[in-house]
Amino acid sequence: MIKIFRRIRQDLLSNGNTKKYLKYAIGEIVLVVIGILIALQINNWNEARKIRDKEVIYLNNIKTDLQLSILEIEEFIATRQSQINSANLIMDYFNGKPVNDWNFFNKNIVSIYTWQSFYLMDNTYQELINSGNFAIISNDSIKKGLLNLELLYKKLKYNEDHWKYDAQQTLYPGSYQRQDINSMSNNYIFQLSKGQSGEKGNITEETFGNIFQDQQQKNGFAFASRNFEVMNGIFSKMITKCKALISQIDNELKK
Repeated sequence: MIKIFRRIRQDLLSNGNTKKYLKYAIGEIVLVVIGILIALQINNWNEARKIRDKEVIYLNNIKTDLQLSILEIEEFIATRQSQINSANLIMDYFNGKPVNDWNFFNKNIVSIYTWQSFYLMDNTYQELINSGNFAIISNDSIKKGLLNLELLYKKLKYNEDHWKYDAQQTLYPGSYQRQDINSMSNNYIFQLSKGQSGEKGNITEETFGNIFQDQQQKNGFAFASRNFEVMNGIFSKMITKCKALISQIDNELKK
């Protein structure tokens, strides 16, 4: 093709047809420019497709993380609600309700002592942030939703830290000093495993070291009920946000 263009230019010059040569030269330049623009456009399309393919992978992975997070959050909500019920029941005992079953009492009290921290399933989000690829998510609503979910998670962790401090100041000192922790924990495991692990032992009022005279522990169980209620409120908002994000991602993937 280049040889043909060169031959045409030479013929025009050799024939002394300057005007036709100039028109041809301009036309050739225009064709070259158009060719370059087309090539750039094709390259841009290819790059955009590659970026979109990468975005789709991220969106699918984020969706999976969100679905797993919902399952984990629902489990924690159920656990926290059980602990709220246990804390309120223990408060009733502190306020004079007679204890008819010390094994049952032990199961409720140890469930408060042995709470667990929650960790959000956000591996894909963290990968996007740490790699600097967060901008690859083109949908602003999804990006905003992920950021808001992260804020809720941080708020939850703040409340967990606050509860941890309360527990260290109120529940643990008295339990470590005056209670038979080994017997209590073995009995708790025995009840949870339905006799497959641990040891039932002989749990009596003395096992708990005159607990009902301990105002610090009474305050601790009150703090437990309030803090777990706050956490469950945040958990509920997180589930709502996760479900909204999943819906937005589904709509984005249909494009």
